[in-house]
Amino acid sequence: MSETALQPSAPAALTEAESLLSVLERNRRTFAWKTSGLDEKGLRATAAASSMTLGGLVKHVALVEADWLAVKLAGREYGAPWDAVDFDADPDWEWRTGALDSPDETYAVWRAAVERSRELVAEAIKERGLDGPASFTLPDGRTPTVRIMLLDMIEEYARHTGHADILREAVDGRVGEGAPKDFTF
Repeated sequence: MSETALQPSAPAALTEAESLLSVLERNRRTFAWKTSGLDEKGLRATAAASSMTLGGLVKHVALVEADWLAVKLAGREYGAPWDAVDFDADPDWEWRTGALDSPDETYAVWRAAVERSRELVAEAIKERGLDGPASFTLPDGRTPTVRIMLLDMIEEYARHTGHADILREAVDGRVGEGAPKDFTF
C-alpha cells in the first residue's frame, strides 16, 4: 500500500458532507496537478493507441462538472461555453477543442466550472442536505440524492485522474499519487 493511501485525507471530526467535499477537492487537486503546467504540445500529446489528450480530458471534466453538478444537481443551465455548442453536430467537441485551445483557455474553462460547482454544491447541501433530491430524474423514475451526485463526481475524477496519470507520464515523466503540499490551482 502506498504512503499516500495510508494518510488520512481529512480530519476525523468532519461531518459527512464535509468529508465528501474533502474527498472531491482532493481528487480535483490531484487532477489539477496531473494536468497542470503543460504547453500546447503537452496538452495535445497522446499515448498508446488512444486519441485522448490531457487538454481534451481537462475540458471533458469541465463539461462533467457543468452537466452533473450545475444541470443535474442544481437544475441550472449549462452556461458558457457549453450552451453555444451543438453536441449533436459535434459530439466530441470538448475533446476536439481541448486538444486545440491554448493552455490558458483550457485551464480557465475547467477552473470556472469548478468554482461554479463549488458554489452550487454548497447551496444544494444547505437547502436540501445530503439526502435531498437532485434536480433530475433517472429514466427508471428514481431521483438521485445530493450524496449520490457527489459520490458520482468523486468517481468521475478518480477515473479521469487515472487517465491523466498515464498521459502525463508519457508527456514528461511526472508520476506520483498526490500533488505536493505547495501545489495550488
